[in-house]
Amino acid sequence: MRVLREQAAARETKRAGPTKRAGGAGGAGRAAEAGRTGGSAGAEGGGRPAADRWPLAERLEGRLGDPTDEAGPLSYATAAREDAAEEFPAAACAALDRLGVQHYYVPAQYGGALTGLPQLLEIVRTLARRDLTTAVGHGKTFLGAVCIWVAEDRAGADRLAELVRAGEPVSLGLTERTHGSDLMAGEVVAEHAPDGYRITGEKWLINNATRGRLLCLLARTRAEGGPRGFSLLLVDKDELPAGTYRTLPKVRTLGIRGADISGIAFDQAPVGHDCLVGQEGEGPETVLKSLQITRSLCTALSLGAADHGLRLAYGFAAGRELYGRRLLDLPMARRTLAESYADLLAAEALSTVAARSIHTLPGELSVTSAVAKYLVPTVVDALLGRLRGVLGARSFLSDHHAHGRFQKLERDHRIVGIFDGNTMVNLYALTAQFRTLARGSVLPRPEGPEQRATFGLGEPLPDLRPERLSLLVRHGSTPTAALPASAAALEKAATHDDGLALAARQARTFSAASRELHARMGAARLLPGGAPVESFDLARGYSACFAAACALGLWLHNPPLARGGPVWLEAVLDRLLSRLEDAVPGSTGPLPQPLGAQEEVREPLYERLLERMAEQYAAGELFSLLPCRIAEGPPC
Repeated sequence: MRVLREQAAARETKRAGPTKRAGGAGGAGRAAEAGRTGGSAGAEGGGRPAADRWPLAERLEGRLGDPTDEAGPLSYATAAREDAAEEFPAAACAALDRLGVQHYYVPAQYGGALTGLPQLLEIVRTLARRDLTTAVGHGKTFLGAVCIWVAEDRAGADRLAELVRAGEPVSLGLTERTHGSDLMAGEVVAEHAPDGYRITGEKWLINNATRGRLLCLLARTRAEGGPRGFSLLLVDKDELPAGTYRTLPKVRTLGIRGADISGIAFDQAPVGHDCLVGQEGEGPETVLKSLQITRSLCTALSLGAADHGLRLAYGFAAGRELYGRRLLDLPMARRTLAESYADLLAAEALSTVAARSIHTLPGELSVTSAVAKYLVPTVVDALLGRLRGVLGARSFLSDHHAHGRFQKLERDHRIVGIFDGNTMVNLYALTAQFRTLARGSVLPRPEGPEQRATFGLGEPLPDLRPERLSLLVRHGSTPTAALPASAAALEKAATHDDGLALAARQARTFSAASRELHARMGAARLLPGGAPVESFDLARGYSACFAAACALGLWLHNPPLARGGPVWLEAVLDRLLSRLEDAVPGSTGPLPQPLGAQEEVREPLYERLLERMAEQYAAGELFSLLPCRIAEGPPC
């Protein structure tokens, strides 16, 4: 474990004198240089990626400008006006096109700027921090295009890449009015014709269906349907004859009111053989593998929303006086802010590992993406609900306070847990893999290069290999398999450093709970109609263990994350232990548990964590595990 090795080296340095510090300083200097010259996955300048900053997000923040400047297209005020008018953020999307953000929706092998999927995590998080409607409206082009990248259809990919780089929006046509996410029931038909296909039918609730020129469409190519009865077609509306298609009216929504959520209907629309994505009959498999990627990345929307909400709540609490005291000085407000901050850091740790796993552990992405897509939006929904209590009446106002940003933010974020597979879909995906996960948990798994690259932010990522994506995991999960070794490493380090004792105890609890949880998963009943209710609780508990493994792996493999001690790790593990206990009572220890003793530990812990949060707020930085300057800078 890199952090513990460096801590041991530091102890030797302290005993040997100051002359041995040069190596560590040089390493930090090289990491800083990587942050200045490279993208998040080494996109520019070669060498290793940055391990001590979010460089791409920081550069994008600077180029987007201060969101408090009301005149800008990506300002908070502009977003509020467009939301009230249910108007698409066209000016914001045009500004992003001028900056070339759409180039990151295209892999470098097809002429784009995307060299690693964690880049998109930084970009979308940065956009979502300002306005979720803009982030969804612009970022959905990647969702529309990703099936073509996964299919590795060179001719189609080259043509699509050119159009995406030119700023043409792409949408993904999956859902239908009467079938929802049941893709195998789809009624849109692509009948064979001498020169290609004739498409008939309607897709509904499609993001960018009206404004987008291109549509990646899942259509029935065999009358009997079935897993090999559907195919993907890349449809260019500009090439369809008049009268063969029409767009459906925009559907009014509670959140992301300005987004183009509409639909499209086809009537014998002709497309050529060259519009087929991959091979005929591969549509469902390609879609499901592609959704593993997008589910792992759409957590960026939640991370941006959480930062936005926390920044509003902290700023309000710092300036609001009640009963002769600042709101920020009241114990309950302080604890709510600190615990919400810990929840954000837990979500960030999971999201970071999930994004890197697309490259390092693609065969496990059916598990990783389901955990991330279930847990992160769920945590942030609850986080925003708690912050509503800090803001009080101002959380409901559409005027009079901060342009009504919080009520818009809370409405907008509710959609994140629904699209690309909702909460229940992702939990069910985990239950379907219980027995494989249970078998894999008992197999010895020494740390290898994949694990180091998954957790080590300074490690270069391998190229994405879509052919290694799998619909189901085959050998268990690497992050959760690493829990026992992580716990042992922390426990060993705690014998030399008393400051690690709490984190070591927490890691040991997670290791034991994970072992018991996997045993119960392996013995879970299977029902003809689907998984029983208790299996969903086990899936929730498993997700908490997975997220804890991600936090531990990041802390152990990245020295910059260990600077300042383990306070963030302790708080994250405490919040995840609470979530695990809620899902599977008794899994963290005998019941009832002594609440008073726990509070003696928690109170000073969250006070220390709040100090870290306050420092980032005062410095004008993102609420994050790593430093990242935001465009509005320190508060006035």
